[in-house]
Amino acid sequence: MRHHLPLHPQGHGQGQVESAEGPRNRARARDHLNQGPYDPGVPPRLAELRALLHRANSAYYVDAAPFMSDGEYDRLLAELVALEAEHGCDDPNSPTQRLGDAATGFAKVAHAVPMLSIENTYTLETFNAWHARCVAALGTEPMLVCEPKVDGLAISLRYEDGALVQAATRGDGEHGDEVTGNARAVRAIPTKLRGSFPSLLEVRGEIFMPNESFERINAERQRANEVLFVNARNATSGTLKSLDPKLVASRGLSFVAHGRGACEGDPSRGHWEFLANLRAWGVPTNDDASRCASADDARECIESFKNRRSGLPYGVDGMVVRVDAFAQQAELGAASRAPRWIIAFKYPAERRETQLLRVDWQVGKGGTLTPRATMKPVFVGGTTVSHATLHNIDEIRRKDLRIGDVVLVEKAGEVIPQVVESLHERRDGSEQTIDPPTVCPSCASAVEQDGPKLYCVNAACPAQFRERLKWFVGRDQMDIDGLGDKIIDQLVEAGLVNHFADVFALDPARLAALEKSESSGQGKVRKDGSLAEVARIGAKTAERIVRSADAARGRGLQRLLASLGVRHLGEAASKTLARAFPNLDAVLGANVATLEALPDFGSITAESLVRDFSAPTLRDEIERLRAAGVDLSSQSHRPEGASAAGPLAGKVVVLTGELPGWDRRSLTAAVEALGAKVSGSVSKKTDLVIAGAAAGSKLTKARELGVIVWEGDEALRELAALGAAVKA
Repeated sequence: MRHHLPLHPQGHGQGQVESAEGPRNRARARDHLNQGPYDPGVPPRLAELRALLHRANSAYYVDAAPFMSDGEYDRLLAELVALEAEHGCDDPNSPTQRLGDAATGFAKVAHAVPMLSIENTYTLETFNAWHARCVAALGTEPMLVCEPKVDGLAISLRYEDGALVQAATRGDGEHGDEVTGNARAVRAIPTKLRGSFPSLLEVRGEIFMPNESFERINAERQRANEVLFVNARNATSGTLKSLDPKLVASRGLSFVAHGRGACEGDPSRGHWEFLANLRAWGVPTNDDASRCASADDARECIESFKNRRSGLPYGVDGMVVRVDAFAQQAELGAASRAPRWIIAFKYPAERRETQLLRVDWQVGKGGTLTPRATMKPVFVGGTTVSHATLHNIDEIRRKDLRIGDVVLVEKAGEVIPQVVESLHERRDGSEQTIDPPTVCPSCASAVEQDGPKLYCVNAACPAQFRERLKWFVGRDQMDIDGLGDKIIDQLVEAGLVNHFADVFALDPARLAALEKSESSGQGKVRKDGSLAEVARIGAKTAERIVRSADAARGRGLQRLLASLGVRHLGEAASKTLARAFPNLDAVLGANVATLEALPDFGSITAESLVRDFSAPTLRDEIERLRAAGVDLSSQSHRPEGASAAGPLAGKVVVLTGELPGWDRRSLTAAVEALGAKVSGSVSKKTDLVIAGAAAGSKLTKARELGVIVWEGDEALRELAALGAAVKA
C-alpha cells in the first residue's frame, strides 16, 4: 500500500522502515517545534499541536515515513489534551476527539451517490467476457486499474472544506448507519485533509482489521471465555457497530481508500490519478494497485497477486478491476445492481499444507459422534487453524485420510476450517488408518451406526448432557450470559449442574467455591459446595451469571422450546408452536393431527415431536424447570382469528439467498414485524419470496408457481418503503 499497513496498528511508528523522506520530515517537525519561545497556555499552541499531530498521522499511515516515536506522539497528545481541557475544544476533528463519548444509537443517512454492489466473478472466462463488453461498448480498449480487494467493511467518508464531517456504512447502498464517532477512532482515517483538496469529497474505502489485531483480540476473548470472532471481517463489522469509540480504538482497525462518491472540485480525470491525489491529500491507498493497458496485463496482475496474498498482514479475497477514465465509466453506466465498468475477481479459498496428528470423536447433544481432526497449527484464511471437523466416517473413507498424513486445509466460505484432501504421494508408511469407535468416548456405552452417522445410545451420557446444556444457555435459546463452554464443563464435572433447572439454583457464593488445583491449574470443588476459581470465575462474573439466569426465567415459550434440544424443534418450529399454543402444557398435550395442521408441520415432524414430548426424561426436565420458576407461557400466542398488524399481515413469506446489509435473523425479524409469517419452504400457500444473492431452488420454485418475488435491490427498496429498519 502507499502506506505499509501497520504491523503495529496500535503504535505510531515502532518497527517501521523509514523512507528517504523520513529524516527531512523529522527535521521539519523539529523546526516546527522550535520556532522560538511560546507560552503553552496560549491558544495558538493548540493549533500548532493539532497540525503537528495530524501531520504525524499522515506520515505514518499514508507516507510510511514516521518522523516521531510512539512516546513522543503520546507526550504531545497528552499536552494537547491538557490544553484543550484548560481552554476548551471547539474542533471536532482534533486528534484528541478520536475517542468521543459512547453513542446511544446510529442514525440513518442517505448516500449522496449510492454505494452500489460490485459484480463478482470466479473465473477468467467471465472476466474476459466482462472486458469484451466494455471494449464493445466503448469502441476501444480502455486502460484498467487493478486493486487488491481488502476484506473488511465498506465505508463512506465525507469531507467538507477538508474536514471529516460524516462517516457512513454502506447499508442497503442508498442509506447507511452514521458512524462518524467510530470512524474518528480509526487512526488511519484522516480527520483533516492536507494540501489543495476539493471543497467537497466523499471517499469510499474499506475499514479492516489487520491479522495481528485479530489474533490478539481473539486471544483476549478466549481468556475471558467469550465467543470468538470467526474471521477478521466479522470482527471489523462487530467493532464498527459498537456504540463506544474507545472500544473501536482499542481494536486496532485500519483503513484503505478505493473510490469516490460525491465531489466538487476534484481535478482527477481517472481512478489512477484520483488515487495519487488521495495520497497527496493524506488519505491512505493501496500500494499494490496497478495500471494496466490491456486485459492480458490485468490477468497477469490477478494471477501474480493470488500467490502473494497469504503473506500479507491483512485479508484480501480478490482483485478489483475497473475502467480507469471517469468519462468512460460514465459512458458505460450502471445496471440496477452494479456499475458496468468494474468487476471483482474473487480468489478461491486459500489452501495450506499441514499434518494430521490425531482424530477425536466428539459427542453432540443428540448423541451423534463427529470426528474432529487435530493438526499442526497452520495460518490459513486469516486465522491459525489446528482443528477441523471430518464430518463422518464415510467422508474419512472417501478421502482416505490417515493419522500422519500431510493434508491440505482451507476455510470453507472463508469461515469454517476443513480438510480438503490427503497428499497420498507424501506418505512414508508410518501413517495409521482411522477406525470408527465401537463405544462412546464419554460413557463407554455402545455405538450404533445409521448410514454415515454414529450414535451413542445412552440418553444419560454426560457428554450429551454437556452439549445440550451449552445449547440450552446459548444466545439464541435461553441466553444466559457468562456460561461459556469451559465453565459449563467444569460445572457438570463438579456435579453442580445435572439438569437444566440446576442453572437457576446457582448463586454467587456457589459460583465462588471452586478452587484452582495448584498442580494442574484445573479446578476442584470445595466440600462446602461453593464454586468459583476452578472456572476462574470472579465475583462480578458470578453475579452476572446469576442475574442473567434469573432473567432467563421469563424468556417465554418460544425460546424455551428452542432450548430443549428436541429434534425438529428449531427456531421456526418453536415460533410456530408459541403462536399456536398459550403455554407449554398445551404443546405437550397436542396430538399428531393438531400439529400436522400447523404451517410447515408435516406428518414426520408431528409424529417425531409427539413421541419426543412424551419421553419421561424430557417430562422430568420440564417439571424441574417449572419448579425452578421458569415461565412456561407464550408471549406471542395469537388466538384463532386474530391477525398481526402491519402491511404484510397474514402473508406467508419465504426468504432465500443473502441481501446486502442483512443477516437472516434480522431480516426474519423485520419481515415478521411487518406482520408476515416467515416460512422455510415455497408452496402454493406462499404469498411472497424475498431473494438475495446465491438464491437457490426456492427462487426457482417460486417462479414456477408464479409467486411474487422481490429480488436484490428491488427487495431492499420494497422493504424500506414498508418501513423495515435497514440493518447495516
